[in-house]
Amino acid sequence: MKNLSERDKKHLWHPLTQHKTAAAPLGMVKAKGAVFWDEEGKEYIDGIASWYTSMYGHGNPYIIDKMTAQMKQLDFVLFSGFTHEPAVQLSERLVPLLPNNQAKIFFNDNGSTAVEAGIKMALQYHHNHCDKRDTLIAFEDGFHGDTFGAMSASGLSSYNGPFEDFLLKVERIPVPQADNLDVVVSQLQHIVDTYDCAAFIYEPLAQGAAGMKFHSATGLDALLAICKKAGVLCIADEIMTGFGKTGKNFASANMDQQPDIMCLSKALTAGMFPLSITSCSQEVYDRFLSDEVSKGFFHAHTFSAHPVGCAAVLAGLDLLESPEIMERRKYIKEAHERFVAEVKDHPKVENARCMGIILAIDLNIEMERYGNLRDKLYQFFMEKGVVLRPLGNTVYVLPPFVITNEQLNKVYNAIKSALVVF
Repeated sequence: MKNLSERDKKHLWHPLTQHKTAAAPLGMVKAKGAVFWDEEGKEYIDGIASWYTSMYGHGNPYIIDKMTAQMKQLDFVLFSGFTHEPAVQLSERLVPLLPNNQAKIFFNDNGSTAVEAGIKMALQYHHNHCDKRDTLIAFEDGFHGDTFGAMSASGLSSYNGPFEDFLLKVERIPVPQADNLDVVVSQLQHIVDTYDCAAFIYEPLAQGAAGMKFHSATGLDALLAICKKAGVLCIADEIMTGFGKTGKNFASANMDQQPDIMCLSKALTAGMFPLSITSCSQEVYDRFLSDEVSKGFFHAHTFSAHPVGCAAVLAGLDLLESPEIMERRKYIKEAHERFVAEVKDHPKVENARCMGIILAIDLNIEMERYGNLRDKLYQFFMEKGVVLRPLGNTVYVLPPFVITNEQLNKVYNAIKSALVVF
């Protein structure tokens, strides 16, 4: 029989791929903990938790058992007009972990649709009050997903280029840093004074697809305060940052000003099931309460609050703050800090940084985001048995919490080898 790569190319269309020039995809047949195996039996360490999702490791038996039990009890029921124990229990468990102004949760099925729902909530929030606001505020180089509202808020032309004439109105500002805060504050104030702004959407403290760019918590707090004073809803996109990746359970916990709306996915279900959540404050929810049916939030996804997905979330929450995972979170953070100290002065390193379990290294090399040299770097890591997906010249590591010390050192050693070769 032909191998997976050969069979794949007959019918399959992969994401983020120019199929005319791309190498054949690698066939994976097994995963456990922080490791994949391909169909030839070669082992690979998952250094990015499969796009920051599988934080408790692949094939986690505790999560699988909880999901299996739920399948046997109640596999699926639509969520319009019905409810069920996993969804109710999830709300009771999750809301206390969120910023203290969050009160309600709305279910979607992936990160982009969580953002889409958040943007629609914000626009209708003002519409229901007869306040026409048609402009979003977002950071430069942000990324929020590939559906149209989420894409509108995103600022990376490599993803949005063909669609820019069809997007929502968005005004962009730089991320706040210690050396530009006065300028960014001034720009934001001008925008809220000039445009009818409905919402400010942001990735708190770390922009993932932009290359794990970090920004100032103090600066972001100042921007949120301006928006709140102007009645502009604040939407925290914690799809990447949520569930322990920045040190705290949610990056928003680093600010005094809290979001009105939050978007959660990826590690929400530990990579076990496609599910997402858009949470909001009581004030946002109350704006949709009316004797007029049309003022309700008429937005739905077929698989909203899927019982099996909710069971995965509940199992993940059991693990998130368990002593074992807390110990690993602490170890990875400290190991990253030691590695940054080791490589930050290397001549091939332009910038090395870490936050929580996120490590990022900008190479002092000109490299297109999806160009030939970047692809060679990606392949170099794969040959070393390490799955890393450089974002242009930025190499980042965001491993599962369960990665072993030996596996983490292998990831670091692969990066050090790349500094010699490239």
